[in-house]
Amino acid sequence: MGLLSEVLLLPFAPVRGSAWVIGQVLREAERIYYDPAAIRAELARLEQLLTDGEITAEEFDRAEDELLDRLETSTATGDGTTR
Repeated sequence: MGLLSEVLLLPFAPVRGSAWVIGQVLREAERIYYDPAAIRAELARLEQLLTDGEITAEEFDRAEDELLDRLETSTATGDGTTR
């Protein structure tokens, strides 16, 4: 039955391949989004923007809270690289 099902499902191979690729892209995007090193770099850049006067203290606080939440989420998983 395995060969028959493969033949019958052959027209759907591009869909299955696309789903796999989308899953891989999503996994990599989440890895980068929750990478502690990237979050710390963004915090440093944010602090520089505040120091340079390019953002207000309120904007800084809001963005810092979001980044710290991401950092907390990344470290709560144990490996620090994914949710």
